[in-house]
Amino acid sequence: MAPRVVVFVDYQNAHASGHTLYCDASDPIYNCLVDPLKLAQLLVARRAPGGTLQEVRVYRGRPDPRKEPKLTAANDKHFDAWKSDARVMVKRRPLMYPQDWSEPGCVERPREKGIDVSLAIDMVRLAYEKKYDVGILFSRDTDLKPPLEMVRDLKLAHVEVAGWDGASVLKLPGLYLHKLSRQDFVAVRDTRRYVV
Repeated sequence: MAPRVVVFVDYQNAHASGHTLYCDASDPIYNCLVDPLKLAQLLVARRAPGGTLQEVRVYRGRPDPRKEPKLTAANDKHFDAWKSDARVMVKRRPLMYPQDWSEPGCVERPREKGIDVSLAIDMVRLAYEKKYDVGILFSRDTDLKPPLEMVRDLKLAHVEVAGWDGASVLKLPGLYLHKLSRQDFVAVRDTRRYVV
């Protein structure tokens, strides 16, 4: 029987680093979205022993509709479109805004809070619950090494990591690394128009 694969996507990490590497500087970041399902399907297809995509779990921030209504509306449209496939689970947490957000001269951007922790907890919990045989993490965030190490060291499941070729990557001894190219980025782009 083919191994059950769950792909965990640190979305802002995948989206922003892909935009930086593979899109023109003049291209707005919202024109370089990554389709989580296409990304997960590509990763599963590339596995030498194969597998069946059980689920792709996407972790990302959600803007505050009172502060950024257009961005929130676009984020909500992504959420609805991606979840139209039952294999896609999107977990969003509210973005944290600087205190001077609405004041002139504010240069600090809103930040994600709790995304990595949420992803880490799910990766370990689902491994304990035997919900997957193979977990693939798409992120370059070194804060996510501990859950990978725990799942690997306790032999709860087989784990692998993925990232864009040319970006810093999350490396752990003994873990397979999927390096995805510019061509792969083009193949997994979300080309739907989320007009707001």
